[in-house]
Amino acid sequence: MASHRVSAPRARQRGLSFIGLVFVLLIAVAIGYVATTSMPILMEWQAVHKAVRKAAAEGGSVAQVRAAFDRSAVIDDIRTINGKDLEVTKENETVVVSYEYSREIPLFGPAYLLYRFHGSSK
Repeated sequence: MASHRVSAPRARQRGLSFIGLVFVLLIAVAIGYVATTSMPILMEWQAVHKAVRKAAAEGGSVAQVRAAFDRSAVIDDIRTINGKDLEVTKENETVVVSYEYSREIPLFGPAYLLYRFHGSSK
């Protein structure tokens, strides 16, 4: 009599293939690149907003407000915008300072990530 060997069904393998792992790593690197290049831009925006509020609080003439912003910009290392880029107005005897600017992060080839910032001291 011949004995037949019955094999157990193969268990299905689970996990990532090498190609899948490379794809996941590429996505993680891309996200890490955008995050690390975005952090200084976002920190500068916070410094701009703080400097705008401080310049508006000091009040005075348009030239004084712009000079106050420029002093804060030197201290906080703000390079994207300066005092002459600010719009200074008065609303109900209160000085209101507005700003608007943009920054780009090169991604690859012709692709860029664009940040647009705008705000005011209100």
